[in-house]
Amino acid sequence: MSVKNIYVIGVGLIGGSIARDVKNLNPNISLFGVDSNPTHLKEALELKVIDFKATLKDVANADFVILAVPVDVSVKLLPEVLDLVSDDALVMDVGSTKSDICKVVENHAKRRNFLATHPIAGTEFSGPKAALLGLFKNKTNIICEIEKTAFKLQEKALTIFQIMGMRIRYMNPEAHDKHIAYVSHLSHISAFMLGKTVIDKENNERDIFDMAGSGFASTVRLAKSSPAMWTPIFKQNKENVIETLEEYISNLTHFKEKIQKEDFETVFKEMENTNRIKDILNGIE
Repeated sequence: MSVKNIYVIGVGLIGGSIARDVKNLNPNISLFGVDSNPTHLKEALELKVIDFKATLKDVANADFVILAVPVDVSVKLLPEVLDLVSDDALVMDVGSTKSDICKVVENHAKRRNFLATHPIAGTEFSGPKAALLGLFKNKTNIICEIEKTAFKLQEKALTIFQIMGMRIRYMNPEAHDKHIAYVSHLSHISAFMLGKTVIDKENNERDIFDMAGSGFASTVRLAKSSPAMWTPIFKQNKENVIETLEEYISNLTHFKEKIQKEDFETVFKEMENTNRIKDILNGIE
């Protein structure tokens, strides 16, 4: 691989996990970390997620820049990063929304140096301590507007993704944001609101958590996710998120009405029909 210096802006779960994979596959690469949180930089160094601390201006020396910060920060930071990097450098973001990030640099002089990606992997944890080796193996990486990235830089990125064991899918930014609202953003909202409902109820019924089993724990797992990361995602993808919420609320209302009417035959059939989700999701870890 022709990449020698990789700069990771945001040394948390995603940025740190990419760093761990790349370093594991090529120990000769130098990994530099840039982060607004000094504690995260210190932890990333101690955990050997990165080799060196750096500042934003240092990306002028980068062969490859990974932008792994909240999506609202990415939109502000990406043009500045492109201003700083060399003509041969690749800049990649990993955000969960793609329309705004692509629009903000559509007329940038170095648009050819940017690749919009979304590796669909993660956990409910954040920070350098959450970074995992092998997080992306057999996971899908959605790439948007690849035709706008210089061909030699496309090749560089695809080589890295390949050795990380990722599957590649190509989409336009609008389609990505619409579909991801259903399979990711709605899941997080559901977890947050289920957790809120139980916490509100727990104020009056202290025994509720004593009765919470593994089903509850797995369902609200995503409610542990960082609000600082997810609030900007919901804001950027507002229209699609609202559409998915309206459909979800409609289904919940319908389900409640069937129970109220004691139409348990329909309740059974709807749950039985939904069981086929296990076949659709077969193979997903």
